[in-house]
Amino acid sequence: MLAGLALAAAGPAVADPRGAVAPVLHLAGQARQGGTLIGRTAPGARLIVDGAEVGEASASGLFVIGLDRDSPREVRVSVTDVRTGRSSARTLAVAPGGFDIQRIDGLPPQQVRPQGEALLARIAAEAERKARGWASRVQTEDFAGGFSQPLSKYRLSGRFGGQRILNGEPMTPHFGADLAAPEGTPILAPAPGRVSFAETGLHYEGGLTMIDHGQGLVTAYLHQSRIRVREGDSVTRGQVIGAVGREGRATGPHLCWRMKWRDRRLDPMLLLGVRAPA
Repeated sequence: MLAGLALAAAGPAVADPRGAVAPVLHLAGQARQGGTLIGRTAPGARLIVDGAEVGEASASGLFVIGLDRDSPREVRVSVTDVRTGRSSARTLAVAPGGFDIQRIDGLPPQQVRPQGEALLARIAAEAERKARGWASRVQTEDFAGGFSQPLSKYRLSGRFGGQRILNGEPMTPHFGADLAAPEGTPILAPAPGRVSFAETGLHYEGGLTMIDHGQGLVTAYLHQSRIRVREGDSVTRGQVIGAVGREGRATGPHLCWRMKWRDRRLDPMLLLGVRAPA
């Protein structure tokens, strides 16, 4: 079993008496709640996490998996080489996230418990459009080179995963990292990808952009004062995609940076500097 944060490469492949070799299974990243792992295995290998098939490796053998904020303390990852039928597996000991409690007061009541038929219908329609952005599945390896910081300078004003208490009322956890910076600060794409969502004026998020980095790994950028890209655009690392704002549910200018892999909510800060195993 693997414990701790940084994961090392797996051991050498092993041949069975018939000559078939089990596929390599290398992982890089942080095995903790909210962490993301970049892996390498046999080209096109089937990926299984805790008994559920979650896709396949790319033609070069790269893949990505996410450990949800509420991930169990053990996760089993296995790969099957479709050419030989041989499999390799690893059991990961997932470290706890150590989430805090975040209290935010002074928000408009409609940002905490929205009321009114028209507003609720608007929020529901926005939720449907955002769901399509999160569901993007571009088959690329744009995640492989790792992620950079989306702001050149910032203050971490809110950690991922903390229990939110808004205007004294307990709410769902915070699923992003809040990076405080002056309004208008350029937001940079932290990795290549394709824009899967780009809208302004959303009730909760204000200006919101999503970028698909491949295999269901999608990042989101909330509360922007302006957006510099459109849905369907391809972006490069370091490209300006928008500007920090205080739109939507926000008490001051900041970027709320979010990340999901399929339906799992991840801490984007844990992926900074992580690259695909050699």
